[in-house]
Amino acid sequence: MIVDTHCHAWRRWPYDTSVPDPQTRGSVDSLLYEMDRNGVDHAAIVCARIGGGQGGDGFANADNNDDVVAAATLHPDRLTAWVDVDCVWREDHHAPGAAARLRAELERTGARGFTHYVDAQNDGWLRTAEADEFFAVAEQRGVIASLALGPAWFSDLHDVAASHPSLQILLHHMGHPGQGDRRAADVDALLALAACPSIGVKVSGFNYNSLGRAEYPYDDAQALFRQIVKAFGPDRLTWGSDFPASRDDLTYRQSIDVVRVHGADLGEAALAAILGGTAERMLAASRV
Repeated sequence: MIVDTHCHAWRRWPYDTSVPDPQTRGSVDSLLYEMDRNGVDHAAIVCARIGGGQGGDGFANADNNDDVVAAATLHPDRLTAWVDVDCVWREDHHAPGAAARLRAELERTGARGFTHYVDAQNDGWLRTAEADEFFAVAEQRGVIASLALGPAWFSDLHDVAASHPSLQILLHHMGHPGQGDRRAADVDALLALAACPSIGVKVSGFNYNSLGRAEYPYDDAQALFRQIVKAFGPDRLTWGSDFPASRDDLTYRQSIDVVRVHGADLGEAALAAILGGTAERMLAASRV
């Protein structure tokens, strides 16, 4: 079984208004087509209410949560919705009342997971009482927290995980450590999170974790991937395509083969877990 735990779908293309196919370039139908062509059984769509100058310069998608939830309701065997709650492009980002907004959105949509994007610079929010209440709601409801945050936040995230040990957390894009002089320290901080059993990592964004975004199969990102496998183990890693945001750099098939083919040295059991087994278990647990 292959499960894509990091992809998107938008009713209109959020990044550029000049594209000739804004209604189909990032649509649910396009995602399902790629899944069918490449033998992907299920996808967790990371909602992102972006566009219109908020998180993207293309067409606005303020109703992306509703669109994706509707698609997941129509295709429950193929799609899961992880709704956008208080992401950095939203006016209510880290404003008072976050826990109430999370609870309301989960109850309104029935979603079993949510995504939360933050800025690269740590604003200290994870250490606040507001954040503690926010993650307590997520823990109590048994949902998956799909978090887009980088090395500046890792120490604070460690404390969140320690305070909410039954909350399943998935980090986007291999934690996205920096390049150059900061790389080693960022990677060390990422690997230290392996001490928290509830933190997993999405094996996605190889192109983002490489000095050359077109240099498939991304040798420097492959090295990072193997460090993550060694620290976290395959049972805490999930694969993600980042489709359709990734399509400028690699095809959907390449997003799979960057793990399946170029990670073949890890062995069949490890690849089976990363490409679907771990995600299947997490998704099943979140639906209790």
